[in-house]
Amino acid sequence: MRRTTALRLAATAVLAGLAATACGTGSADDPANAGQTSQAAEPAAIDTGATVDVRLVLEPTSLDIASTAGAALDQILLDNIYQGLLTRDENNKIEPSLATSYDTSPDGLTYTFRLAKSATFHDGTKVTAADAVWSLQQATAKGSKNPDAAALASVKSVSASDDHTVVVTLKHRDTGFTWGLTGRAGVVFKKGTDFSSLAGNENGTGPFKLSGWKRGSSITFVRNDAYWGQKAKVAKVVFHYIKDDNAAGNAQQTGQTDIETAADATLLQPFSDKSEYTVLRGDTTDKFTLAFNNASGPTKDVRVRRAIRRAIDNAGLIKALGGAAKPVGGPVPATDPGYEDLTAIDAYDPAGAKKLLRQAGYRGGLKLTLQIPNIYPAEIGDYLASELKRVGIQLTVRPVEFQTWLDSVYTKHDYQLSLVDHAEARDLNNFANPAYYFGYDNANVQKWYAAARTASSDAERDALLKKAARQVSEDAAADWLFVNQTLTVVHSGVTGVPRNFTSNRYDLADLAVAKKK
Repeated sequence: MRRTTALRLAATAVLAGLAATACGTGSADDPANAGQTSQAAEPAAIDTGATVDVRLVLEPTSLDIASTAGAALDQILLDNIYQGLLTRDENNKIEPSLATSYDTSPDGLTYTFRLAKSATFHDGTKVTAADAVWSLQQATAKGSKNPDAAALASVKSVSASDDHTVVVTLKHRDTGFTWGLTGRAGVVFKKGTDFSSLAGNENGTGPFKLSGWKRGSSITFVRNDAYWGQKAKVAKVVFHYIKDDNAAGNAQQTGQTDIETAADATLLQPFSDKSEYTVLRGDTTDKFTLAFNNASGPTKDVRVRRAIRRAIDNAGLIKALGGAAKPVGGPVPATDPGYEDLTAIDAYDPAGAKKLLRQAGYRGGLKLTLQIPNIYPAEIGDYLASELKRVGIQLTVRPVEFQTWLDSVYTKHDYQLSLVDHAEARDLNNFANPAYYFGYDNANVQKWYAAARTASSDAERDALLKKAARQVSEDAAADWLFVNQTLTVVHSGVTGVPRNFTSNRYDLADLAVAKKK
């Protein structure tokens, strides 16, 4: 952190890298039990002029949150620059944001939101119900390019009953509606905003403003001193995009960064001095997903997909990466509604994998290509190639830039296998959407998921989600290699650091720096 007074910098270099850890005591010598779940309280005297430097991994390709896909945008822009009617807290619980309160009709079809009367956009204009109505109409319009538009598919109409009251009417009950409002589909823009202008600019309502973007290097936010709510406690935050693990660790050790997200569980020894550092452990919904093209090629055959799953020892992969991630076995992580332990489905069984490949007509072997963004450790691709080779599958691993992955895999569906971290919470809907890049099309899953959205209770919803998730896993629509936990290394004197779900939300509201004595 760069305070108004100078700080002593450490000089020792360190390796750092992929985050993955399970619950434990916080020992830097035990990768599977690294980190702690609490941090120091905010000090009585804070330096409101401080700059905090944060290491992140994946840089956005654009800042157009209205139409550009990728969790990297949500991670930094939601809550900090842009806000919706509702938001989520540190534990993924829904909370008020621009809407200070809301009511739901007894039939669950009408929601009435009351806006904060003092809220303003960064250009100084007041936020009104007309802005919220227009924004929701854009997100839900036919042909909407908003990546999260499906989250608000149940919306029938949006209107304003006065300048600060928004009324949303649904086509049917929707247990996911308020959750949908916490994401980018629920962002409130100024009425008439030209979304194409947002690629490198913003006009949000949050506690920070965009100050600058050095593409390929960093993005800088500065405090919005005219913010309508509780003002940020630091003057500036600089996000440094450092893919290389060695460089990231060195930056944290030498004081170039104050916070290192995505720290490697096996490389924490240099941060074991608790008077200098705190290592935080947090939950995530980061599902490292080996995607199969269900719609074309060899992986259109469920026997091939099941064979691939059985060929991979996921527990061995977790161990190879430090022994600290969690197996999941299906598309729903433990922190989401509808979770069930599905690791017994197509568990590690090389002999069974070979048998399935023979049944599918690949007695002489099979050649496949894996596209993987080059931000992920090469060890993952190497491990998968080694595992598949043992059952007769020759895997060519093709590292690509993330932008290339977005174009060829996500947009054009031109791939056989793909590996990416699906960081989003509650994203089972991707398997209920045949148009998604997975190409998975199961009528029962679509029916059960739709029924879960209109369920009359959480228990009914969760039962239907479990049913859908089990079917997705039994169909081997993908292989969920592991669910990450995240480690964050924090320099002493910095408090209020986000701990959970940091890959898809990095709320800076509580970030503070102790004033130097």
